[in-house]
Amino acid sequence: MIVTSIPSGRGSLRLAGLLLVLSACSSDGQQPAEPASSETFVDSGLCADCHQQQHRQWRGSHHDLAMQQATPGTVLGDFDDSRFTHFGVTTTFRKRDNRFFVHTEGPKGELEEYEIKFTFGVDPLQQYLIEFPGGRLQALTVAWDSRRNRWFHLYPRERIPAQDPLHWTGRYQNWNLMCAECHTTHLEKNYDVETDSYRTRYHEIDVGCQACHGPGAKHVEWAKRNSPDGHPESDYGLVVDFAGKDSNYEIQSCAPCHSRRSRIAHSWRHTPPLEDHFRVAVLSEGLYYPDGQILDEVYVYGSFLQSKMHQRGVRCSDCHDVHSVELRLEGDLLCARCHQLEGNEDFPTLQQKDYTSAEHHFHPVDTEAARCVSCHMPGRDYMVVDPRRDHSFRVPRPDLSVKLGTPNACNGCHSDQTSVWAQEQILKWYGPERSSRPHYGEALAAGREGRPEAARHLIDLTKDEEQPAIVRATALDLLRGYGNEGTEAATLAIEDADPMVRAAGIATLDHLDPERRRRTLTPLLDDPTLLVRLEAARVLAALPIDSFPLAARRKVRSGLEEFKKAQMAMADTPWAHLNLGVVALDQNRLAEAETAFRRALERDAAFIPARVNLATLLNRLGRNEEAEQTLRQAIAQAQEQGDLHYNLGLLLAEMGKLEEAAESLGRAADLMPERARVRYNHGLALQRLGRRAEAERALLEASRTDPGSAEILYAVVVFYMQQGDPRALEFLERLRRLQGPDPRLDQMEEQIRRTLKR
Repeated sequence: MIVTSIPSGRGSLRLAGLLLVLSACSSDGQQPAEPASSETFVDSGLCADCHQQQHRQWRGSHHDLAMQQATPGTVLGDFDDSRFTHFGVTTTFRKRDNRFFVHTEGPKGELEEYEIKFTFGVDPLQQYLIEFPGGRLQALTVAWDSRRNRWFHLYPRERIPAQDPLHWTGRYQNWNLMCAECHTTHLEKNYDVETDSYRTRYHEIDVGCQACHGPGAKHVEWAKRNSPDGHPESDYGLVVDFAGKDSNYEIQSCAPCHSRRSRIAHSWRHTPPLEDHFRVAVLSEGLYYPDGQILDEVYVYGSFLQSKMHQRGVRCSDCHDVHSVELRLEGDLLCARCHQLEGNEDFPTLQQKDYTSAEHHFHPVDTEAARCVSCHMPGRDYMVVDPRRDHSFRVPRPDLSVKLGTPNACNGCHSDQTSVWAQEQILKWYGPERSSRPHYGEALAAGREGRPEAARHLIDLTKDEEQPAIVRATALDLLRGYGNEGTEAATLAIEDADPMVRAAGIATLDHLDPERRRRTLTPLLDDPTLLVRLEAARVLAALPIDSFPLAARRKVRSGLEEFKKAQMAMADTPWAHLNLGVVALDQNRLAEAETAFRRALERDAAFIPARVNLATLLNRLGRNEEAEQTLRQAIAQAQEQGDLHYNLGLLLAEMGKLEEAAESLGRAADLMPERARVRYNHGLALQRLGRRAEAERALLEASRTDPGSAEILYAVVVFYMQQGDPRALEFLERLRRLQGPDPRLDQMEEQIRRTLKR
C-alpha cells in the first residue's frame, strides 16, 4: 500500500495497488509460448486421452470458450450490416469472405474499419478483439448480448471520448494488461517498458487443463510409465494435486482469476500461498459497501472470504463442478445438500432444520422469493447484462441499511418499501436478536468517514480473531488514517498467521519513528510470504541504508530489489510506476522519482495519484509554480476530490497566495465536512486574511468535529485571545481538561487575563 499525497493529515489520497479490472478482456500473442521453465506445458489433447469424462465436461464450458478465433462458428453477434449508435457514434458490423469487420470510432476520434480477430466469451455477452500496433489486442466496448440478441454499450450512460483510457482503444480495454492471463493458458505478457509494447504469447487460447492443474509434462511421463492395471508410482508428477489438500488449497487455486487483485510476481506457480503472487484487494471504498457487500466487480473471492462457509471449510467444488463450471445441482437442491433436517456430517456445526419451510423464510413456498439465493446471495449486474451474486452468504440486515445506507435483500425485492419497513419485518419474524448483533460494517463505515471515535472500534476489530482476515486487514488499512492510535494493534497484527493481516499491519506502521520502524519491521524481510516482505521493504525504504546494522543491510537491499521486481511485473500500469516513484522519493532519488511519476502519467494522463505525488516532488524541489499547475490539472480531472483542493490550498498558503489558498481550503472543507483538519487549516488561512467571523466559524466547526484535538483547541484559544474575547478562558479550560496540568497553559491563562484587563 502506497500513501500518495502532499502530507495533509487524515484521509490523504492513497493507491491500493489494485488491478483495475474493467469491462474489457482481450489477447495479444497468437503464437504458442515457449516453456517458462523445466516444468513444460503439453498439448491438452494428451490430457483428454486418459481423462475423457472430464474433457467432455469441459468442452463447451465458459473456460473452454473463454477466447476463440473469430470464425462463422464462433461469432455470435449480428454482422449482417447491422448498426448501433451510442452518443452520436454509429458502429457498423459487416462480414466479408467469412471475415468480420467493424466500422467505428478509432483512437483519433475518426471512423475507421477494423477486422475482428478473436471472440471473447459467449454468455451472457460476447466481446470482440482487434489487433493494434505494439502487440496489442483491444476489446470493443460495443458488445453482443447473447441472451437478448442485441448490440449494447458497456458504458450506456457515458460518452467515452477517444484518447480516454476507458475508450475501447485505450489502456484499460487492452487484453494484454486487463484480462489475458485469466482467459488463456500459460500466458507470457512480455511487456517492454521502454517502448510500451508487447510480445505476448500463450500456450493455449482458452482456459485449459493446465491453467488449473499446472504444466503437465511430468504427469504425462508418469502416465506413460504406469499402465492402468499395474501398481502405479505414488508420485503422479502433478504440479497441482488437489487430492488430500485442505479447502484453502483449492480456493487459492481458483482465486487468481476470481478475485480483485494485482500481480506482484511475474509468474504464477499454480500453488498457494496466493500472497506469493498477488495482492488481493481489501474491502475498500468503491469496491465494497462498508458492510462488505459487493459494489464494484470484485470476482467472488473477497466476498467468499467473509463468509461462515469459508471459515468452516467449504470449497468451490462443493457447489461448482470444476470442469463444466456449472452448479452441481439446480436451485435450492444445491443448498439443501447441507442445509437440511439431516445436516451434513462434513459440516457438523450446521444447524439441522427445514430451511425450505415458510417458518424459516416467511415467503410462499416454491416461489422465487423463497429461494435461498434471493435472501442470502443478492446480486448485481456488471457489464450491463452480467448478473453476479454476492458470495458472502450473509443474512439480510436492513437495520444496517438504516444506519449505513447499505443495500439489503429485502428491499432488493420490495423496492417500494423503506429500510425501516424491512427492519420492522425482520424484528417481527426473528426477534430483536438479529438486529442487535454487532457487525464490522459499522466500524468500517465510521473509519471510512474518518470519525474520531472510529479508531477504538477498528482496533477492537483487528484484535478479534473470529473475524475474517480480510475484514481485519481492512480495519488495519483504515487505521492508517489515525496515526499513532493504531500502533499497538498493527504491532500485534504483524505476528498474525494470515499474510493479508501481516501485510496490512506493516502498512499501518509506516508512521513509526525510524529507530522503532527499523527494530520492528526488519525481521519481516525474512517472512515466508512475498507480499509481507514487499510491504516491509516498502515501509523501510525511507530509512538510510547505513542506519541498519551491517547484518541487515543485505536483507534491506534484497527486499528493495524484490519490491522493484514486483512493480515491474505490472510495468504496463500507471500505479506500478507511481509505487516506484514514491520509494525513490522516500530515498531522495528525486530525478528517478520524477521520471517514474511522469512515466505513470504517460500511461494514464488522468491518474490522479501520480499528479499529486509529482506535485509533492516539485514542491520539494522548490518548483512551486509547476506544482500548482500539476494540482490544478488534477482538479480539472476530478473536481469533487476534496483532497486535491486541500493539497492545493496548503501549497498556495506556502506560496503566500492566501486569498486563493482560503478559496481552495474552503472548497475542500465543503467536500470533506468530516475532516476537522481541513476546517482547521481553512480557519487559519481566514484568520491571516483578517476575515475573523469566517475564521471563527471554521475553527469552531473543526473543534466540534474533533473535540479531542489539542492543536485545534489551542488555535481557538489563540483566536479568542487575539480578539480580547473572554471565551478564550472557556476553551483554555477545555484544553486543560484534555491535556492535564501544564505550566505553559498556566502562563497562557495569565496572558489572557492581562489582555482582558486592558
